[in-house]
Amino acid sequence: QANPFQHRICRVFSTSDDGDDSMSFEDFLDMLSVFSESATSDIKSHYAFRIFDFDDDGTLDRKDLEKLVNCLTGQGEESRLSNAEMEQLIQNILEESDIDKDGAINLSEFQHVVSRSPDFTSSFKIVL
Repeated sequence: QANPFQHRICRVFSTSDDGDDSMSFEDFLDMLSVFSESATSDIKSHYAFRIFDFDDDGTLDRKDLEKLVNCLTGQGEESRLSNAEMEQLIQNILEESDIDKDGAINLSEFQHVVSRSPDFTSSFKIVL
Protein backbone atom coordinates (compact mmCIF):
# COMPACT_ATOMS: atom_id res chain seq x y z
CA GLN A 1 0.00 0.00 0.00
CA ALA A 2 2.86 2.41 0.75
CA ASN A 3 4.89 1.47 -2.31
CA PRO A 4 5.44 4.63 -4.41
CA PHE A 5 5.49 2.49 -7.57
CA GLN A 6 2.27 0.57 -6.91
CA HIS A 7 0.33 2.19 -9.77
CA ARG A 8 3.21 1.73 -12.21
CA ILE A 9 3.63 -1.91 -11.22
CA CYS A 10 -0.07 -2.56 -11.85
CA ARG A 11 0.07 -0.73 -15.18
CA VAL A 12 3.14 -2.66 -16.39
CA PHE A 13 1.82 -6.09 -15.44
CA SER A 14 -1.85 -5.55 -16.30
CA THR A 15 -3.15 -7.11 -19.50
CA SER A 16 -6.60 -5.57 -19.04
CA ASP A 17 -8.13 -4.07 -22.17
CA ASP A 18 -10.17 -1.67 -20.03
CA GLY A 19 -7.20 0.59 -19.27
CA ASP A 20 -7.97 0.38 -15.55
CA ASP A 21 -4.67 -1.36 -14.68
CA SER A 22 -6.53 -4.21 -13.03
CA MET A 23 -4.63 -7.45 -12.78
CA SER A 24 -5.85 -10.94 -13.50
CA PHE A 25 -4.56 -13.88 -11.52
CA GLU A 26 -2.19 -14.66 -14.43
CA ASP A 27 -0.92 -11.05 -14.37
CA PHE A 28 -0.33 -11.40 -10.64
CA LEU A 29 1.62 -14.63 -11.15
CA ASP A 30 3.72 -12.96 -13.87
CA MET A 31 4.53 -10.15 -11.45
CA LEU A 32 5.51 -12.58 -8.71
CA SER A 33 7.76 -14.50 -11.09
CA VAL A 34 9.66 -11.31 -11.97
CA PHE A 35 10.15 -10.51 -8.27
CA SER A 36 11.22 -14.06 -7.40
CA GLU A 37 14.83 -14.94 -6.66
CA SER A 38 14.90 -17.26 -9.68
CA ALA A 39 14.23 -14.46 -12.19
CA THR A 40 17.32 -13.35 -14.08
CA SER A 41 18.83 -9.91 -13.74
CA ASP A 42 17.88 -9.21 -17.39
CA ILE A 43 14.22 -9.93 -16.69
CA LYS A 44 14.26 -7.86 -13.49
CA SER A 45 16.00 -4.95 -15.19
CA HIS A 46 13.58 -5.10 -18.15
CA TYR A 47 10.58 -4.75 -15.87
CA ALA A 48 12.26 -2.18 -13.63
CA PHE A 49 12.93 -0.10 -16.74
CA ARG A 50 9.28 -0.37 -17.80
CA ILE A 51 8.11 0.63 -14.31
CA PHE A 52 10.44 3.65 -14.26
CA ASP A 53 9.43 4.71 -17.79
CA PHE A 54 6.46 6.74 -16.54
CA ASP A 55 5.41 8.02 -19.98
CA ASP A 56 5.84 4.61 -21.65
CA ASP A 57 7.95 6.00 -24.50
CA GLY A 58 10.78 3.45 -24.25
CA THR A 59 13.32 5.82 -22.69
CA LEU A 60 14.07 7.29 -19.29
CA ASP A 61 14.26 11.00 -20.02
CA ARG A 62 14.62 13.92 -17.62
CA LYS A 63 10.91 13.88 -16.71
CA ASP A 64 10.98 10.15 -15.96
CA LEU A 65 14.14 10.54 -13.88
CA GLU A 66 12.62 13.43 -11.91
CA LYS A 67 9.50 11.37 -11.17
CA LEU A 68 11.68 8.42 -10.20
CA VAL A 69 13.75 10.51 -7.78
CA ASN A 70 10.60 12.04 -6.28
CA CYS A 71 9.12 8.56 -5.75
CA LEU A 72 12.28 7.37 -4.04
CA THR A 73 12.77 10.45 -1.83
CA GLY A 74 9.12 11.06 -1.00
CA GLN A 75 6.71 13.78 -1.95
CA GLY A 76 6.91 15.81 1.28
CA GLU A 77 8.48 19.27 1.41
CA GLU A 78 11.11 18.12 3.91
CA SER A 79 12.37 15.35 1.61
CA ARG A 80 11.96 17.06 -1.76
CA LEU A 81 15.18 18.05 -3.51
CA SER A 82 15.72 21.64 -4.55
CA ASN A 83 15.64 22.39 -8.27
CA ALA A 84 19.43 22.70 -8.30
CA GLU A 85 19.89 19.40 -6.43
CA MET A 86 17.45 17.63 -8.76
CA GLU A 87 19.17 19.01 -11.86
CA GLN A 88 22.60 17.96 -10.56
CA LEU A 89 21.38 14.46 -9.71
CA ILE A 90 19.73 13.98 -13.11
CA GLN A 91 22.85 15.28 -14.84
CA ASN A 92 24.98 12.81 -12.87
CA ILE A 93 22.64 9.94 -13.75
CA LEU A 94 22.73 10.83 -17.44
CA GLU A 95 26.53 11.24 -17.46
CA GLU A 96 26.89 7.78 -15.93
CA SER A 97 24.20 6.00 -17.95
CA ASP A 98 23.51 7.76 -21.25
CA ILE A 99 26.13 6.03 -23.39
CA ASP A 100 24.97 7.45 -26.74
CA LYS A 101 24.58 10.97 -25.24
CA ASP A 102 21.07 11.50 -26.62
CA GLY A 103 19.72 12.91 -23.35
CA ALA A 104 17.81 9.78 -22.33
CA ILE A 105 18.50 6.26 -21.09
CA ASN A 106 17.27 3.40 -23.28
CA LEU A 107 16.76 -0.18 -22.13
CA SER A 108 20.20 -1.42 -23.20
CA GLU A 109 21.92 1.49 -21.43
CA PHE A 110 19.84 0.81 -18.31
CA GLN A 111 20.72 -2.87 -18.40
CA HIS A 112 24.40 -2.02 -18.87
CA VAL A 113 24.35 0.13 -15.72
CA VAL A 114 22.42 -2.53 -13.81
CA SER A 115 24.91 -5.21 -14.87
CA ARG A 116 27.62 -3.25 -13.06
CA SER A 117 25.57 -3.23 -9.85
CA PRO A 118 25.70 -6.63 -8.13
CA ASP A 119 23.14 -5.46 -5.54
CA PHE A 120 20.46 -4.68 -8.12
CA THR A 121 18.65 -8.00 -7.84
CA SER A 122 18.24 -7.73 -4.08
CA SER A 123 17.49 -4.00 -4.09
CA PHE A 124 14.86 -4.52 -6.81
CA LYS A 125 12.79 -6.54 -4.35
CA ILE A 126 13.15 -3.84 -1.69
CA VAL A 127 12.31 -0.86 -3.93
CA LEU A 128 9.37 -2.57 -5.57
